[in-house]
Amino acid sequence: MYNILVCDDEKDIVSALKIYLMSDGYQVFEAYNGKEALQIIGSSEIHLVLLDIMMPQMDGIQTMTKIREFSNVPIILLTAKGEDTDKVLGLTVGADDYVTKPFNPVELQARVRSQIRRYMQLGSGVKDASVIKIGGIELDDKSKMVTLDGDPVNLTRTEYDILKLLMQHQGEVFSPNQIYENVWKNCPYGSENTVAVHIRHLREKIEVNPADPRYLKVVWGRGYKMEGD
Repeated sequence: MYNILVCDDEKDIVSALKIYLMSDGYQVFEAYNGKEALQIIGSSEIHLVLLDIMMPQMDGIQTMTKIREFSNVPIILLTAKGEDTDKVLGLTVGADDYVTKPFNPVELQARVRSQIRRYMQLGSGVKDASVIKIGGIELDDKSKMVTLDGDPVNLTRTEYDILKLLMQHQGEVFSPNQIYENVWKNCPYGSENTVAVHIRHLREKIEVNPADPRYLKVVWGRGYKMEGD
């Protein structure tokens, strides 16, 4: 069974697409803005994304640009008539196809089948489920290997899990308590110092200058996040 992410701020459209796609045997994940879409792609194996262009918080073009930093999952844009400029821009920065609203269900299903078939034949679905890249850092979750500019980085289990969490949610800020809950699966009481120590050790291994980090940033008073170049 293939997993499809539908991202549109109009719930009626998401519901309609879900019905069409489930009738073809797909499992459907729902998102209503770009940030939700990025969270789902970072934590679940997704084989295709149906992505609306016009959305609040983070529009489809911005969302797709973020997705393309770590994944080549097929993306079909959902566009309105008259959004020709956005269609061209979308195809330029990484979209595989587009469907114009109001869409024809038969055409949509055919385009989805075509993109998934092409994606799986190229073997990309397996690769993207395990490999995350941000700048010069590459994390392969199958081999549990991390490299920095091609050189292996020796991380502890906890350091690896923290890095994986932050890389899966690039740009999102995680408080020390949130990191502790996700990595230690435990009560966050007294976790701030524990997380800070592991973050410091992690920076020493993945940053050229830990005092001026390129990737693992602190957001004062809020927590930590991963950034690219």
